[in-house]
Amino acid sequence: MLCHDYRRGPRAASGTLLGYALAMQVRVLYLGMLRDLAGREREVVRLSDGARLSDLYAELQQRMPKLHDFGNAIALSINYEYSDGAATLHDNDEVALIPPVSGGATDDDSTAEALLPLISEHSRIVCEPIKTAAILAAIKHPEDGAVAVFDGIVRNNSGGRRTLYLNYTAYEPMALRQMEELAKQALANYAIRDVRIVHRLGRLQIGETSVYIVVASAHRAAAFDACRWLIDMLKKTVPIWKREFFEDGAVWADGEPFPPEIPRAGGSASK
Repeated sequence: MLCHDYRRGPRAASGTLLGYALAMQVRVLYLGMLRDLAGREREVVRLSDGARLSDLYAELQQRMPKLHDFGNAIALSINYEYSDGAATLHDNDEVALIPPVSGGATDDDSTAEALLPLISEHSRIVCEPIKTAAILAAIKHPEDGAVAVFDGIVRNNSGGRRTLYLNYTAYEPMALRQMEELAKQALANYAIRDVRIVHRLGRLQIGETSVYIVVASAHRAAAFDACRWLIDMLKKTVPIWKREFFEDGAVWADGEPFPPEIPRAGGSASK
């Protein structure tokens, strides 16, 4: 199993969608803080043939009026890809409601059975401590003149409160896909030779590495620029959330706004 097994299907919801006969079903996932709002992690919703993503979201808003409180902050995905409301749904599609990333997770994720790491060509998601020295040593080649590193470390305070530990969760399949896509974009848009992106999930203690990005290049400027772009985009687009635990309670880390090109629930990408 993954940290969350998104393949499990609950019983389907009954009724009709916007008055039409129901002919297919989709799996709906509530991620991050939206799990608490929905009171569940997943459900199956029956729809009419030809229903669009916007139809499904309108139905979910009727069931959960508090979704309106999020305004234009929620993004939607179909089968691990960000999608806008005009997208047509098909039987057994997996639709995820995604709040701003980097914030929002449930408390019980660190106890879930995991089959990690998840690995792609340039990216990896792990539940164990990240082997930073091994990653750095493996990426270096004789033709490289520079290697830029971003090492994201759990600090001992946030907002003037002493942090005890953090807990990271993710929509794992989509997170890995998005990380790999960022790596490929960096390789295409910057004069760099190679890149590695590794993110850790689960409970992290103070001083441990949560995310590690390494960029190898012939020249330092390209390596620095690509590394900065990668961490900035990861924090805005990759569906990973963290919860900060303090002596007097826990809070969700504030999520960063989605970039303009990512569509929002109920509409297209922001202008």
